[in-house]
Amino acid sequence: DGPIGKDLKSVRNVKPLWSKLGTVLGVSLGGLDMWTNQLFGFSFFGTLKHGKTDAQSLEPAKLHKKIDYPKPDGVLTFDRLSSVFLSNTNHEEDQPVHLQVKDMDLQKRSEHDVYAGPSTRYCPAGVYEWVEKDGEEVYVINAQNCVHCKTCDIKDPNQNINWVPPQGAEGPVYQNM
Repeated sequence: DGPIGKDLKSVRNVKPLWSKLGTVLGVSLGGLDMWTNQLFGFSFFGTLKHGKTDAQSLEPAKLHKKIDYPKPDGVLTFDRLSSVFLSNTNHEEDQPVHLQVKDMDLQKRSEHDVYAGPSTRYCPAGVYEWVEKDGEEVYVINAQNCVHCKTCDIKDPNQNINWVPPQGAEGPVYQNM
């Protein structure tokens, strides 16, 4: 009901139209939809739904070319751990892990072997990593870095990661927000 909700309501159909109809037609109709929302306060399309969830939208890694991202330059782009530091995230070392993997074998078989470890890329805080230990890839969770965005709970292709509130309400402390 607030100003942010009102802003978001007028653009709610752009991405579903784009996904369903392609760039040219989808973006054109999305622009028309935003225009009618702005002028008349309604949409001819109502509220469109996305075809599938974020988790369902992931495709196996073999269908795509690997992207080699450039290293952060420290001027325009920054590494994730420096950004986590700025969030003032604090979790006690001995508290129970609030990021729970339901089935670690499934995580290896699917998240790693089929999807090439997307959690290492979609997590903005670098919480997840695949590390070689004794010749085998092991899933490591650095829960102390978690900024509580819940992306892992939403984007994991098997819905195998469960985010729960941490003990003691710890986490990021955004002092300047």
